[in-house]
Amino acid sequence: MAVESNVGSGQKAATRPGFRAVGRELVETILLTLIVFMLIRSVVRNYKVEGFSMEPTLDNGQYLLVNKGAYWFGPPDLGDIIILRYPLDPNTYYVKRVIGRPGDAIEINGGKVLVNGRTLDETYIMASPEYQYQKQIVPPEDYFVLGDNRNNSSDSHVWGMLPASDIIGKALVSYWPPKRWGLVPSATYPNKPIVTAPVN
Repeated sequence: MAVESNVGSGQKAATRPGFRAVGRELVETILLTLIVFMLIRSVVRNYKVEGFSMEPTLDNGQYLLVNKGAYWFGPPDLGDIIILRYPLDPNTYYVKRVIGRPGDAIEINGGKVLVNGRTLDETYIMASPEYQYQKQIVPPEDYFVLGDNRNNSSDSHVWGMLPASDIIGKALVSYWPPKRWGLVPSATYPNKPIVTAPVN
Protein backbone atom coordinates (compact mmCIF):
# COMPACT_ATOMS: atom_id res chain seq x y z
CA MET A 1 0.00 0.00 0.00
CA ALA A 2 1.46 3.35 -1.02
CA VAL A 3 1.77 6.18 1.46
CA GLU A 4 0.89 9.61 0.15
CA SER A 5 2.85 12.67 1.15
CA ASN A 6 0.87 15.67 2.34
CA VAL A 7 3.77 18.06 1.91
CA GLY A 8 2.61 20.81 -0.37
CA SER A 9 4.57 23.37 -2.29
CA GLY A 10 6.71 25.62 -0.15
CA GLN A 11 6.88 23.09 2.69
CA LYS A 12 9.81 20.88 3.68
CA ALA A 13 9.43 17.43 5.12
CA ALA A 14 10.95 16.86 8.60
CA THR A 15 14.03 14.63 8.51
CA ARG A 16 15.86 12.69 11.18
CA PRO A 17 19.28 14.04 12.14
CA GLY A 18 22.11 12.30 10.36
CA PHE A 19 24.80 10.24 12.03
CA ARG A 20 27.18 13.20 11.95
CA ALA A 21 24.76 15.41 13.86
CA VAL A 22 24.09 12.71 16.45
CA GLY A 23 27.82 12.06 16.81
CA ARG A 24 28.51 15.77 17.22
CA GLU A 25 25.87 16.10 19.96
CA LEU A 26 27.30 13.06 21.71
CA VAL A 27 30.84 14.49 21.63
CA GLU A 28 29.60 17.87 22.90
CA THR A 29 27.72 16.18 25.76
CA ILE A 30 30.78 14.14 26.73
CA LEU A 31 33.03 17.22 26.62
CA LEU A 32 30.58 19.25 28.71
CA THR A 33 30.35 16.42 31.24
CA LEU A 34 34.14 16.25 31.46
CA ILE A 35 34.43 20.02 31.95
CA VAL A 36 31.82 19.99 34.73
CA PHE A 37 33.57 16.98 36.33
CA MET A 38 36.96 18.73 36.23
CA LEU A 39 35.50 21.93 37.71
CA ILE A 40 33.91 19.99 40.57
CA ARG A 41 37.09 17.96 41.01
CA SER A 42 39.14 21.14 41.32
CA VAL A 43 37.04 22.19 44.31
CA VAL A 44 35.91 18.93 45.94
CA ARG A 45 38.14 15.89 46.53
CA ASN A 46 37.72 12.73 48.50
CA TYR A 47 40.19 11.48 51.09
CA LYS A 48 40.44 8.41 53.28
CA VAL A 49 41.32 8.74 56.95
CA GLU A 50 44.24 6.48 57.77
CA GLY A 51 45.20 6.05 61.40
CA PHE A 52 43.72 6.92 64.76
CA SER A 53 44.98 10.46 65.39
CA MET A 54 41.53 12.07 65.01
CA GLU A 55 39.53 9.66 67.16
CA PRO A 56 36.85 9.88 68.41
CA THR A 57 35.80 12.51 65.83
CA LEU A 58 37.01 10.55 62.78
CA ASP A 59 37.71 6.83 62.48
CA ASN A 60 40.40 4.91 60.66
CA GLY A 61 39.06 4.04 57.18
CA GLN A 62 36.46 6.82 57.10
CA TYR A 63 36.00 8.61 53.75
CA LEU A 64 35.63 12.37 53.55
CA LEU A 65 34.73 14.96 50.94
CA VAL A 66 37.01 17.97 51.25
CA ASN A 67 36.24 21.50 50.09
CA LYS A 68 39.46 22.77 48.49
CA GLY A 69 37.90 26.18 47.89
CA ALA A 70 36.89 26.76 51.51
CA TYR A 71 39.80 29.12 52.18
CA TRP A 72 40.03 30.94 48.85
CA PHE A 73 38.27 33.97 50.34
CA GLY A 74 39.07 33.66 54.02
CA PRO A 75 41.46 31.90 56.42
CA PRO A 76 40.82 28.72 58.41
CA ASP A 77 38.98 29.27 61.66
CA LEU A 78 39.71 27.93 65.10
CA GLY A 79 38.27 24.41 65.37
CA ASP A 80 38.16 23.63 61.63
CA ILE A 81 39.13 20.11 60.59
CA ILE A 82 41.48 20.33 57.62
CA ILE A 83 43.40 18.14 55.20
CA LEU A 84 47.06 19.14 54.94
CA ARG A 85 50.33 18.14 53.38
CA TYR A 86 52.71 16.85 56.03
CA PRO A 87 55.43 19.55 56.03
CA LEU A 88 58.23 16.99 56.33
CA ASP A 89 56.91 14.89 53.43
CA PRO A 90 54.63 16.71 50.93
CA ASN A 91 53.50 13.37 49.46
CA THR A 92 51.81 12.47 52.75
CA TYR A 93 48.45 13.90 53.76
CA TYR A 94 47.18 14.39 57.31
CA VAL A 95 43.85 15.37 58.81
CA LYS A 96 44.04 17.64 61.87
CA ARG A 97 42.15 20.33 63.75
CA VAL A 98 43.12 24.01 63.67
CA ILE A 99 44.03 25.11 67.19
CA GLY A 100 46.12 28.22 66.56
CA ARG A 101 45.93 30.95 63.92
CA PRO A 102 48.54 33.54 62.97
CA GLY A 103 49.21 35.71 66.00
CA ASP A 104 47.70 33.28 68.53
CA ALA A 105 49.69 32.38 71.65
CA ILE A 106 49.57 28.60 72.13
CA GLU A 107 50.41 26.76 75.34
CA ILE A 108 49.70 23.20 76.54
CA ASN A 109 50.04 22.66 80.25
CA GLY A 110 48.37 20.51 82.90
CA GLY A 111 46.30 18.62 80.35
CA LYS A 112 44.78 21.80 78.91
CA VAL A 113 45.27 23.72 75.67
CA LEU A 114 45.39 27.47 76.10
CA VAL A 115 44.94 29.93 73.25
CA ASN A 116 45.77 33.53 74.12
CA GLY A 117 45.54 32.63 77.79
CA ARG A 118 42.09 31.04 77.54
CA THR A 119 41.55 27.31 78.05
CA LEU A 120 39.77 25.71 75.11
CA ASP A 121 36.62 23.80 76.01
CA GLU A 122 37.40 20.61 74.09
CA THR A 123 34.60 18.08 74.48
CA TYR A 124 35.67 16.32 71.26
CA ILE A 125 39.10 14.97 72.29
CA MET A 126 39.91 11.36 73.18
CA ALA A 127 41.78 12.32 76.36
CA SER A 128 43.61 15.30 77.79
CA PRO A 129 47.17 15.77 76.48
CA GLU A 130 49.80 14.22 78.70
CA TYR A 131 52.57 16.44 77.33
CA GLN A 132 53.64 20.04 77.80
CA TYR A 133 54.10 22.68 75.10
CA GLN A 134 55.85 25.90 76.03
CA LYS A 135 54.00 29.05 75.02
CA GLN A 136 54.69 30.12 71.44
CA ILE A 137 53.22 32.71 69.12
CA VAL A 138 51.99 31.33 65.80
CA PRO A 139 53.94 33.19 63.08
CA PRO A 140 52.28 34.96 60.14
CA GLU A 141 51.20 32.52 57.40
CA ASP A 142 51.37 29.58 59.84
CA TYR A 143 48.87 27.52 61.83
CA PHE A 144 49.06 25.26 64.86
CA VAL A 145 47.19 21.97 64.41
CA LEU A 146 46.49 19.01 66.68
CA GLY A 147 44.83 15.62 66.36
CA ASP A 148 41.79 14.98 68.55
CA ASN A 149 43.51 11.84 69.86
CA ARG A 150 46.00 14.11 71.57
CA ASN A 151 48.32 11.42 72.94
CA ASN A 152 48.48 9.45 69.69
CA SER A 153 48.96 12.12 67.03
CA SER A 154 51.83 13.43 64.94
CA ASP A 155 50.99 17.12 64.79
CA SER A 156 52.28 20.62 65.54
CA HIS A 157 53.33 19.74 69.07
CA VAL A 158 55.81 17.27 67.45
CA TRP A 159 56.91 18.82 64.15
CA GLY A 160 56.07 22.48 64.57
CA MET A 161 53.87 25.03 62.85
CA LEU A 162 51.96 24.29 59.67
CA PRO A 163 52.58 26.66 56.71
CA ALA A 164 49.32 27.95 55.26
CA SER A 165 50.52 26.81 51.83
CA ASP A 166 50.30 23.17 53.02
CA ILE A 167 46.57 23.38 53.76
CA ILE A 168 44.58 21.46 51.13
CA GLY A 169 41.05 22.27 52.29
CA LYS A 170 38.33 21.87 54.88
CA ALA A 171 36.79 18.48 55.67
CA LEU A 172 33.17 18.89 54.69
CA VAL A 173 31.23 15.60 54.58
CA SER A 174 31.78 12.05 55.76
CA TYR A 175 30.24 9.66 53.25
CA TRP A 176 31.57 6.24 54.28
CA PRO A 177 30.83 4.12 56.22
CA PRO A 178 27.08 4.83 56.11
CA LYS A 179 26.78 5.01 59.90
CA ARG A 180 29.20 7.97 59.84
CA TRP A 181 27.44 9.80 57.00
CA GLY A 182 26.96 13.53 57.64
CA LEU A 183 28.69 16.86 57.94
CA VAL A 184 32.13 16.86 59.55
CA PRO A 185 31.68 18.93 62.71
CA SER A 186 33.82 22.00 63.27
CA ALA A 187 34.28 22.89 66.91
CA THR A 188 32.56 25.92 68.37
CA TYR A 189 33.83 27.59 71.51
CA PRO A 190 31.56 29.58 73.85
CA ASN A 191 34.46 31.83 74.88
CA LYS A 192 36.33 31.82 71.58
CA PRO A 193 39.80 33.31 72.03
CA ILE A 194 40.48 36.39 69.98
CA VAL A 195 43.86 37.07 68.42
CA THR A 196 45.74 39.32 70.81
CA ALA A 197 49.30 39.11 69.47
CA PRO A 198 50.44 41.10 66.42
CA VAL A 199 50.62 39.04 63.22
CA ASN A 200 53.11 41.24 61.35
